[in-house]
Amino acid sequence: MIEVTRLNGSILYLNPDLILSLESTPDAVVTMTNGEKFVVKEGAQEILARFLAYKRSIQAPAVR
Repeated sequence: MIEVTRLNGSILYLNPDLILSLESTPDAVVTMTNGEKFVVKEGAQEILARFLAYKRSIQAPAVR
């Protein structure tokens, strides 16, 4: 799961495997595979970095 912050300050954990798209407007809009959208404070690049870190963390044990 990756942590993001909603505009009201609450924390939201997203399953990165269910992210369909990420839009960079003044705030980032994350669209999930079920069509639900979340507007979050983090920028698109920060969410992408968290997504990549998550993917690396679950693949690293398999490589060893």
